[in-house]
Amino acid sequence: MNESIRTAVIHAEALGKTYAEGKLRTPVFDGLELNVQPGETVAIVGASGAGKSTLLHLLGGLDTPTSGEVYVAGKRMSSLSDAARGQLRNTSLGFVYQFHHLLPEFTALENVMMPVMLGGAATVDAAARAKSLLESVGLGHRLEHKPGELSGGERQRAAVGRALVNQPACVLGDEPTGNLDEKTAAVVFDLMLELNRAQKTSLVLVTHDRRLARRLDRVLELHEGKLRELAPEAV
Repeated sequence: MNESIRTAVIHAEALGKTYAEGKLRTPVFDGLELNVQPGETVAIVGASGAGKSTLLHLLGGLDTPTSGEVYVAGKRMSSLSDAARGQLRNTSLGFVYQFHHLLPEFTALENVMMPVMLGGAATVDAAARAKSLLESVGLGHRLEHKPGELSGGERQRAAVGRALVNQPACVLGDEPTGNLDEKTAAVVFDLMLELNRAQKTSLVLVTHDRRLARRLDRVLELHEGKLRELAPEAV
């Protein structure tokens, strides 16, 4: 294993994705290279339909590339069984989406406990970790509230807590502030960066908001199937 794979949180090489429907083949991108280091924050920008969400799904092992490889914490995703891939996602990665995807029948506390429980922890330990994380995102007073009883910003903060409760090596965010008003989006984004620094967790964020993107360590643009790093003045 080469050094760049061994040290990276996420490493993608010669990554490609083509969708096939009958005889129709639609290439999204091909030959992409990406290396995310521990604690690094990376924004991925680009036009709607450029393939940003597809790329994020490949990096997170939620989809399978047509070509190339993705390594997470030094492990090649394609070599793992479905169960092992799921376990690696649960322990090494966190996910935050534009819509919170909290389970409506469970409380905020129960939603955030779930990744810990899936990892085999005892209920009392899962509850303690989830409570601590919810307190850190300002929801200590909302533990027993269900998603329908929370505001949009509170639901997204709970989703951030769920993504971080297992202290993953990297959080993947797909427009995590895209469904929020400007003020609430800024609060949630600040929170993600604060927790990123506190936990030394890497962050890969797909966003259309270049003002937010500029606050991350690197900005990559996906354009016409190619991934390129933007100079600060070009963001």
